Amino acid sequence: MKPVPTVSVIIPAHNQEKYIGRCIRSAINQNFPHGSYEIIVVNDASTDRTAYALDLFEDDIRVIHLEENLGLPGALNAGIRKARGRFVVRIDADDYVHEEYLNILSLHLMLNDHLDAVACDYVKVNDHEEIISEHNCLNEPIGCAIMFRIEQLIGLGLYDEEQLIHEDKDFRMRFEQQYTISRIQLPLYRYRMHDNNMTNNQEAVDRFHDKLSKKHGI
Repeated sequence: MKPVPTVSVIIPAHNQEKYIGRCIRSAINQNFPHGSYEIIVVNDASTDRTAYALDLFEDDIRVIHLEENLGLPGALNAGIRKARGRFVVRIDADDYVHEEYLNILSLHLMLNDHLDAVACDYVKVNDHEEIISEHNCLNEPIGCAIMFRIEQLIGLGLYDEEQLIHEDKDFRMRFEQQYTISRIQLPLYRYRMHDNNMTNNQEAVDRFHDKLSKKHGI
């Protein structure tokens, strides 16, 4: 029987054949005992060669293939529902992480029972993996680079599957009504900027921002 992992890494992926390999390699090559974490990749009904790319890592990851495209929050929820770890952290399929990502975030939670969740700083990189800028995770939050305790994720009802953009902002608002997110001042997450970033679709961003504003009375 496989040991129960401490950390579950959730990687949602929709048509990410170009980047998913880099993402998974960074998750596999962690300075953290391999038996202590699991990597769950949710293939959100990709129509490109994402499924083939995932087959190359079949010995190191768990894959959930969704037949219907649920969108990012639905894919995240599918992964979290299958997670076995005490802690859950997300990596987007076009991003990648430092080798100490899991070690440092999980150590903070394991040694500090009073901490609800921890987030690390991040850098934005271009398609050549050159650093563009460095960011404070509390002043400029993103949906990734945060490690949660799984019982708190479940207790809040996971992500709103109708909030297809800004799902992270919606969840964070609900989370911070009860809990706090503490900052780790280390840039361990690499946020890749490219032409296909979801937030490049300004019309969709504005539409879901309006939905978020109405929901939370902003």
